[in-house]
Amino acid sequence: MDLKLKRPNVPDGYRVIWPLALLFAVLLLLFPRNAKFSYDYRKGSQWHHENLVAQFDFPILKTEEQLREERSRTNTSTVPYYRFRQDVVDNMVKGASEADLGGYPSLLPVVLASLEGIYETGVVPDEGVKLDKGEKDVSGAVMYVQKDKRAVKKPVTEVFLESEAKAKLLADVTARSRSHVNVDSLLRNAGIYDFIAPNLEYDAKTTELVKSESGQQVSTTQGFVSAGELIVSSGEMVTSEVAQMLDSYKAEYENSMGYAGPRVLFWLGNALIALVIVLLFFLTVYFVAKNLLGEYNRYLYLVFIFFISTALTLLMNRFAPRFMYLVPFTLIALYLEAFFKNKVIMPVCFVSFLPMLIFANNGIVLYVMFCVASMVSVFMFKYFNRGWKQFINAGIVFVSLVVTYFGFRLVDMVNDDPYMAVLMLFLGSMLTVAGYPLIYLFEKLFNLLSASRLRELCDTNNDLLRDLEHKAPGTFQHSLQVMNMADAAARAIGANTLLVRAGALYHDIGKMKNPLCFIENESLAPAGKHFHSGLSPRESAVAIINHVADGLALADQYNLPGIVRDFILTHHGTSNTAYFYKQYLDSGGDPAAAEDFYYKGKKPSTKEQLILMVCDSVEAASRTLKDNSPETFSAFVESIVAGKMKAGQFDEADISIKQLNTVKQVLKNYLGQIYHERIVYPGERNGETEKTKQ
Repeated sequence: MDLKLKRPNVPDGYRVIWPLALLFAVLLLLFPRNAKFSYDYRKGSQWHHENLVAQFDFPILKTEEQLREERSRTNTSTVPYYRFRQDVVDNMVKGASEADLGGYPSLLPVVLASLEGIYETGVVPDEGVKLDKGEKDVSGAVMYVQKDKRAVKKPVTEVFLESEAKAKLLADVTARSRSHVNVDSLLRNAGIYDFIAPNLEYDAKTTELVKSESGQQVSTTQGFVSAGELIVSSGEMVTSEVAQMLDSYKAEYENSMGYAGPRVLFWLGNALIALVIVLLFFLTVYFVAKNLLGEYNRYLYLVFIFFISTALTLLMNRFAPRFMYLVPFTLIALYLEAFFKNKVIMPVCFVSFLPMLIFANNGIVLYVMFCVASMVSVFMFKYFNRGWKQFINAGIVFVSLVVTYFGFRLVDMVNDDPYMAVLMLFLGSMLTVAGYPLIYLFEKLFNLLSASRLRELCDTNNDLLRDLEHKAPGTFQHSLQVMNMADAAARAIGANTLLVRAGALYHDIGKMKNPLCFIENESLAPAGKHFHSGLSPRESAVAIINHVADGLALADQYNLPGIVRDFILTHHGTSNTAYFYKQYLDSGGDPAAAEDFYYKGKKPSTKEQLILMVCDSVEAASRTLKDNSPETFSAFVESIVAGKMKAGQFDEADISIKQLNTVKQVLKNYLGQIYHERIVYPGERNGETEKTKQ
């Protein structure tokens, strides 16, 4: 049976329930106001429901492929844009009216009337209307002609080329001439042909503008279904055409139909769904990591992250469902990764994405995509979590999203624009890099310590640790050994390895205020000098104990997180300075007046703090061992742990007997690996090493 040394603190029921109650109320307010289309169908399969009859009129929406094809076709065919030049018409007609037709002045009105008719139709240069390159057949081509601020589309064949306009003028005048005069020679001699010029001027800029806008003006609908018409019969195969009608009916139903029954039942249904989702969230936390209910800040943070995921899903689904791919839902997993272990991250993600599965269009596709991407993101973040490497992580997440998306697309479970979907997935993946720094704000708001911050603290190149290495090199090496030892123990029982490593590195930083006071730094002292020479046991004990207060002062100076600061306060707990305390007692000191020999710290309350306390004592005392046998290491570790337990230092620790036994075994093995027996090489005699001959 797994006995606890201390029962973990669990907050009162109301402290757990009120965030859930608030979350329930918010979910209820954010849930969709309209009913969801309740029929499941898939192109290529049978319709397994009853006959579906349209309850209202609705248009049949074109698919993304159809719209893209029409826009492409529209964009590749250019409709030229021409402006009607009234000034050209006025000048030419005026000039013709002053022409001298010699002995045939009666033909002048005929000439003017013909010119006005020709110009009204429009004249272009003989090279013709500017159509797309390679387009020779103008029989079906059209053009825009703007006149008096109004543009009219007309066939290209209805306007005159310049040569055709002259032929038309000749034909008109010839038909009205009653004499046998040579009309062509008459018009040429009078210069009438010179008054025919192009009055339609090509406008390249407007042509391009019209071309770009025409692609956006493609109709999104094709056909219409009236109320009472049969959409699909029971057992009928859902073909592409039927699926298109069903998609159109579903869109119209969810946008405008709404809930047909009593509104109180609709709200009751939403309330039950919200209750189930909140309950699933709570049970997930309870069964996966019950201890989080006692770590209230972390519990509130979980509720907050769940709220962010749900709110983003519901708000995007209501106001911008087309951009759901753009939302960086994988950030939810990374926001959890910063403060929790993998066993917590993925279950909470799966529950957090449930509203997406229930309410979003293509909910199954989105749910699977972002669950897969979240797992990939958390796994790869271990390797690509700093600086520009986060973009590598984002790129890998993007690939996982695209692969999953096209998997569903190949089985016809999505029918949106793939180019736009891939673009939004790419932008959403990159947004994870931009959104990740919010973790530092959350860290501050909820008084947490992120994995990223812990990694930074564990970097031995930072100023505080470099200062420790310079001023107290022995203490620095001791801290490194304790860190490695504590890391192994923490891994064995599933404790927070990053946290215990940081605690080990900083637990003795106070020693650099007075490094010569501690035996590991005595090499810095002048030869023959010893700090404690001439000091009483009490004075020596006070000097040693001061390293805790000095460490706390340095922690405040360098803004170390509170959870790391606690390791300084708890690594000796409330124990005494055994060596000087024994000297004090041996010299006749009164135990009742020995408070100066005891640390004024706190007893460890977490697994990590207890591990550090034990490792600190084991590492320091192991230097005195003379025998390197497994039996010696076992007895040594057992005595250290037993002494701490007897002194009551473990009374408040949240650790089980089983876990403590595991820690002891790890430390025994660790000492065996460090202080193993060595082979005596030739040239080593009487503890002195000579140079061996090569």
